[in-house]
Amino acid sequence: MVPKPLDSHDVKFWHALYVRSRCEKKVLTQLEDMGIQAYLPMISMVKQWSDRRKKVQEPLFKSYVFVFSNDKQYISILNVYGVVKFVCFEKEAVVVPENQILAIKKFVSEYENGEEYKMNNDEELMVGQMVRIINGPMKGLEGRLDTIRNKRHLIVYIDVVGQCIPVHIPRAKVEPV
Repeated sequence: MVPKPLDSHDVKFWHALYVRSRCEKKVLTQLEDMGIQAYLPMISMVKQWSDRRKKVQEPLFKSYVFVFSNDKQYISILNVYGVVKFVCFEKEAVVVPENQILAIKKFVSEYENGEEYKMNNDEELMVGQMVRIINGPMKGLEGRLDTIRNKRHLIVYIDVVGQCIPVHIPRAKVEPV
């Protein structure tokens, strides 16, 4: 028996969906109900109201959901309430490499576990300077240093799926480019 060659429409890849503001969880649920594998990276944050503080789960990338799909599912995904569009480049849905999805999952896991790192790099950094992540799940990615929160924590903007996102990262994990 000769195996049937894979049709290019059957091959699945990770894609990023741009969704309506505050609809990320609804879109995720609808996609999963359709049997489509989707991923919404969530992080815990403490929100302050005038009368209380509460720990809430928020999307790491606001208005984005990742979906593992093929060409045959394209239209049905676009018909999900809250989905605006696939993130595209030159009219083609951008494929998000599997290793980036795994890096995001690992980053979320480390963030939730509150993992800390000892400082091992005393080189001075300047706001606006390009830096490279040298340790952890996002190792090798480069971005622009936006804020130095204190001597140990930085906010670096990294281009992911055509959108610059802020990454809160320990100082020991970056080096100047």
